[in-house]
Amino acid sequence: MPPVGTAPAVITPGAPDAPGTRAGATALAARILGLLLPHRRASDPEFDAGPEHFPLQLAQLADFITAGEPIVLTLPGFPCKSPNPAKVLGHLPDEGERLSLTFLDGLCAEIGRLHAPGARILICSDGHIFGDLINVPDDHIDAYSDALTAMIAHEGLSHLDTFDLRAVLGDLPYDEKRARVHARYAPSVEELREQVLTEEETLRLYRGITRFLTEDTIGFTGTRSALQRECRRRAYGVIQRSRAWGELIAEHHPRAVRLSIHPQPAGASKFGIRLLASADVWTTPWHSAVLHRTGGDRELLRNDEAARIGRLVLRDGRPSHYEGY
Repeated sequence: MPPVGTAPAVITPGAPDAPGTRAGATALAARILGLLLPHRRASDPEFDAGPEHFPLQLAQLADFITAGEPIVLTLPGFPCKSPNPAKVLGHLPDEGERLSLTFLDGLCAEIGRLHAPGARILICSDGHIFGDLINVPDDHIDAYSDALTAMIAHEGLSHLDTFDLRAVLGDLPYDEKRARVHARYAPSVEELREQVLTEEETLRLYRGITRFLTEDTIGFTGTRSALQRECRRRAYGVIQRSRAWGELIAEHHPRAVRLSIHPQPAGASKFGIRLLASADVWTTPWHSAVLHRTGGDRELLRNDEAARIGRLVLRDGRPSHYEGY
């Protein structure tokens, strides 16, 4: 799913629409948003959104352009693999991550053809921030994050950098880091409950995370209703920690354009970005496996579903993806 390029316009230096002027910077920012829009992960897909519907992102991009600086975008995500083997091939990055990272790097390269200083995406891996709530051990999260960084280097993805909880609060244990970040940045459960009742976007997020937690839980010995209650409780914790992580990232990178792997409405503070094709807008590479279909299309599916319709392919001796028959 390569990004759609746009040929740069010839702009005369000093003209009213030159990038060094505010009007020129805004016009160029709109063209850059035009590169992102085909890959937008929207909670309002019926709305035909244009660059003008994203005033915050236009202003942020224009600031970088006016300053003649590389555009910085932050993307919380790539936390760790789901602990449910029915959904994923293992606990390390595979073809899903490789294709997604390659897409993001290519998107930065496309932006660089319009804005000479270029663009960079900071992958803000959020696995450690809520690993205890999703029942994934910290050593698995470390291994995933290290393999992700190695994949970026091996694939030559020069527009991408990584950032995770290991870069915050020195050598404190992960549990203490999580507690401190939560205490400083997280909203209260009462605030979130009110938002779930009054805000459609928060309700949608709460339901989506509850569903993922229910699907990802393995070895639960209680009833189905008890599991659902437990996952609803943990969903509030995941949202609290995710909000806290987002605030911490914003504090470290206050000028950055904020991307999200979750569906977002037009005009939100974060721009939802779709990494790979899937039938469900909530599906991510870390909750699925890749199927390369015979016609050349690539799709994210549950591991057990992809295994029924494809053959397993290894890369460097590890399960990577499935090829359609």
